Amino acid sequence: MATRNVTTGNAAGGAQAGGATAGGVGEPDARGPDGARADSAPAAGPQTDNTPPAESSAAPTNGAPVDGGPAAGTPAAEAGYRSDSGHRYEVVESDVVFTGRIIRLRRDIVRMPDGGVSQRDVIMHPGAVGVVALDESGRVVMVNQYRHPVRRPLWELPAGILDIPGEPLATAAARELAEEAHLTAARWDLLVDVLASPGMTDEAYRVFLARELAVIPPSQRHVGVHEEADMRTRRVDLDEAVADVLSGTITNAMAVIGILAAATARAGGFTSLRAADTPWPDRPTPGAPVS
Repeated sequence: MATRNVTTGNAAGGAQAGGATAGGVGEPDARGPDGARADSAPAAGPQTDNTPPAESSAAPTNGAPVDGGPAAGTPAAEAGYRSDSGHRYEVVESDVVFTGRIIRLRRDIVRMPDGGVSQRDVIMHPGAVGVVALDESGRVVMVNQYRHPVRRPLWELPAGILDIPGEPLATAAARELAEEAHLTAARWDLLVDVLASPGMTDEAYRVFLARELAVIPPSQRHVGVHEEADMRTRRVDLDEAVADVLSGTITNAMAVIGILAAATARAGGFTSLRAADTPWPDRPTPGAPVS
């Protein structure tokens, strides 16, 4: 199988605004003019060992998994991913045809069950984490952020892309909660894992449930830039948030899924929650460029 980098978009003209792909979360983290994350004080993260496998800060030359299979370029991928029907979805050729600030576009030629081949275009995304922060009164913390692809602000969960190599997932979630909502949480659980739009992207996100919240003092708060500069926050009763989802007031995919999952978990006494350090097999292949 051949894997090639074909075209590279420049950071100015080829940047992906907002970082969102196919209903997934975008990039609510604060960045400077060069695209780098603005300096901020480290957030107090949850005390859990959920460090993902080591990953390089450099963009890989190999492709991402095909339909949840092994990463391209590995012996398992060379043999092809075998479906339940017994067919091997062999990737016979793979080219990276575009590289942006956050995403890459990979063009695969895949062997189909009828013996022919077909082209599949895959948006490669580094993945994201989000937080349903639930206070002692049963209210969920929401943030309002402008999203350029849809040209309007949306009510969302505190969230951000996985742009720091090797950062534990729950630590990334705690950092986003601190930066965007100025909160810490003493209790963390895994709420839900999501494949954003598996027909076109490997983007996946993990949503945590954070409880036992505490407010960060104003003098210690992260100062947002760009879209974060005018970000607003509010706390909404969870039942009201569910109603906002069903009425179409809340449409951000991560928020919709997280709110409904939190309401379902609460109705069951939170007994369905998984540990914050639960393995995440659908995490996108590390290495998508984030400058």
